[in-house]
Amino acid sequence: MAVIADTSGINNIGMLGIGAYRPERVVTNDEICEHIDSSDEWIYTRTGIKTRRFARRDESVMEMSVNAGRKAIANALLHGSDIDAVILATNTHLLLTPAGATKVATELGCNGVPAFDVTVGCAGFGYGMALASDMIRGGSATNVLVIGAEQLSVALDMTDRTNCFIFGDGAGAVVVGPTEEQELGPVVWGSDGSQFNAIRQDFDWVTFLDGDRVQRPYLRMEGTAVFRWAAFEMGKVAVRALEAAKIGSEDLDVFVPHQANARINELLAKNLKLRDDAVVANDIEYTGNTSAASIPLAMEDLLSTGKAQPGQTALLLGFGAGLSYASQVVKLPPVPFE
Repeated sequence: MAVIADTSGINNIGMLGIGAYRPERVVTNDEICEHIDSSDEWIYTRTGIKTRRFARRDESVMEMSVNAGRKAIANALLHGSDIDAVILATNTHLLLTPAGATKVATELGCNGVPAFDVTVGCAGFGYGMALASDMIRGGSATNVLVIGAEQLSVALDMTDRTNCFIFGDGAGAVVVGPTEEQELGPVVWGSDGSQFNAIRQDFDWVTFLDGDRVQRPYLRMEGTAVFRWAAFEMGKVAVRALEAAKIGSEDLDVFVPHQANARINELLAKNLKLRDDAVVANDIEYTGNTSAASIPLAMEDLLSTGKAQPGQTALLLGFGAGLSYASQVVKLPPVPFE
């Protein structure tokens, strides 16, 4: 009987480099309030957001991904030809087919590698990290580029007072690869489809094309339901990630929750009973909620500003549409120089 060969991978892995791309255009709360009955104070008090970035209409998720990915590869001291796979987490690549990751990989010089999109909303980066980790440990790749990128400004109804002030655009990327010691804990991930409609596109494109609707599909959100779910359920997920990595909350130097709402993050941090000197990411204040790009952008900001240091122990926690979630204990990558 023929025996099928097996592959063996690398167990000790970590983030070798990180990169970010933030669009130039800064959008203030006052500008948002030109279209809705609200105020800068109201938005900031409830979300912690002061500004966000909107991409130009001639930019795209793929273009932003290339910019962030190129920086991550350079900061990992690698070249595009060293990358074995590209995973793009996004909900706002505007084509149903082909996957945006394929063009991103080619633009970065990662020719001939597997490249695919992951569409899991705000948990997408965590899902990408889980897939990259398993690919490397399974032996199908050595270095994997994981990108979270969103252009949510094109999906927003700017007259919708329930969510138009929350979201922004941007891209963050990391290279996952071999390290001397274990720097990535197990990913705790899952979903709750019973609340499938809590964050959604309000109707599908076939309905739009076949119907009499004047307004195209937009992103809608049941804010109260999402807030309650995240505030009370995601703490349990964070604890499970700590237990999977066999560390306690007192061992954490940094907490990087999804930048959905500063008030949710404050509650999560409090319930985790972090050390007084632990750093909690707050990139949402000037970046807004960038969905799948949120966590890598927040990590890059902490490292670039010196608020966090390479090698520190951090807990990542993403959650959003689906309702999906992913959490993982990591060691932070080197400070980006690109």
